Amino acid sequence: MENTTHTNVDHTAAQTTSPPPSIKDAPVQRAVSVKSNRSLRSTNDVPISTNPEKRVTVRSARLNRDSLPPSFLHGDPILGSANGGHPKPLSILQCLKLVLFSSKINLLLIFIPLGIVADKLPWSPTVIFVLNFIAIIPLAKLLGFLTEEISLRLGENLGALLNASFGNAVELILSIIALKENKIDVVKASIIGSILSNLLLVLGFCFLAGGYKYKSQTFNQTAAQTSASLLALSCMSLLIPAAFTASVPDHVLQVSGVKNLSHGTAIVLLLVYILYLLFQLKTHEHLYATESDEEEIPLIPLWLGIVLLLGVTVVVAFCAEFLVGSIEGLSESWGLTHTFIGLILLPIVGNAAEHVTAVTVAMKNKMDLSIGVAIGSSMQIALFVSPLMVIIGWGLGNGMDLFFGIFETSVMFISVLIVNYLIQDGESNWLEGIMLLSTYVIVAIAIFYLPDSAPAVGHE
Repeated sequence: MENTTHTNVDHTAAQTTSPPPSIKDAPVQRAVSVKSNRSLRSTNDVPISTNPEKRVTVRSARLNRDSLPPSFLHGDPILGSANGGHPKPLSILQCLKLVLFSSKINLLLIFIPLGIVADKLPWSPTVIFVLNFIAIIPLAKLLGFLTEEISLRLGENLGALLNASFGNAVELILSIIALKENKIDVVKASIIGSILSNLLLVLGFCFLAGGYKYKSQTFNQTAAQTSASLLALSCMSLLIPAAFTASVPDHVLQVSGVKNLSHGTAIVLLLVYILYLLFQLKTHEHLYATESDEEEIPLIPLWLGIVLLLGVTVVVAFCAEFLVGSIEGLSESWGLTHTFIGLILLPIVGNAAEHVTAVTVAMKNKMDLSIGVAIGSSMQIALFVSPLMVIIGWGLGNGMDLFFGIFETSVMFISVLIVNYLIQDGESNWLEGIMLLSTYVIVAIAIFYLPDSAPAVGHE
């Protein structure tokens, strides 16, 4: 009798003290009831599964519940089966519907045909630029969505490599097209602009938005510091050509010296980037693993994901070509310099989807992921896109080098220095976000009034 009473008391206490399911404190291994699933359909930070050994997020199903067939949702409202098994495969039509409704940003896809029509009629350069500018934003989001789906099929290592390659696909395509049209100043400005946008604007909003909800947020200091150190290395690779140019008075020696220096430096940076991937994926993967990592199930077949990824990439290339072709007319009609367009406007196109993702996860106290998106994207551009453009320019013979100008190089150095100071303690707050955002505003004001410089070294 005594044991029975004690058991009932314990049971009652467990019911009284057990916390209700919530977004912030949901345990990662606790099975969530169907009733809880219905109440949390609008959130994506709670792993929902009836099988504690297979925690599956609702990244795709959450956003596309209305587009999924009833058979997919039968039994378990997320996994599609009562025993935690995999759902039935979707048809091609259902997969296409899933992709189209993967984000509300995809409503902007209507601007793709408008941008093509604007270029063919032709309309004014301003209209062409604005329409294709908006059209590339949902295309960047689709690239990220499809890359995630394919990565889940390929496995951890190949998937991470694919994410690294296509993580900055829009910036890469824009730079290649501008390089092909010999707009080297636009290429250099867009590279520096993408780095500054991620380091100051995105990371600043992450610290501010997360700090508004939480008094202080912590993150993996070692992983963040490693990425920031690699950024400092890439910043050094831009400082040395600038110092070399200032130290050599003869113009002919400047041209040949900076070109040869840039080619050798680009090869070294690409090797460092490959070794960084080896460091992250093989030898020190534990530094980038977090307790909140959740397993996801792919919903789109591998072959269809690859076809759609290639198709979206082709459409991005067309829109980017129209966008770059209208820069000259936009600069004349709006009175904007090529430097301002490349440093401020173009980075918004390629990083819009990443901006939203980073800020969203920061507000859910997932600062490791948020910093990985912001600083990691900047590091990829600095160590991969920038030297790759030099190698491609080397092949095209148009003189693309790593001399980015004294002003641009100085701004990047200051930005990397500030970020290194702010992340060295492994904590963030809203005031640090204000510091980064104010730095970006000051830089944007300076760039707005900065005139286009004379042709850089090696560019006649």
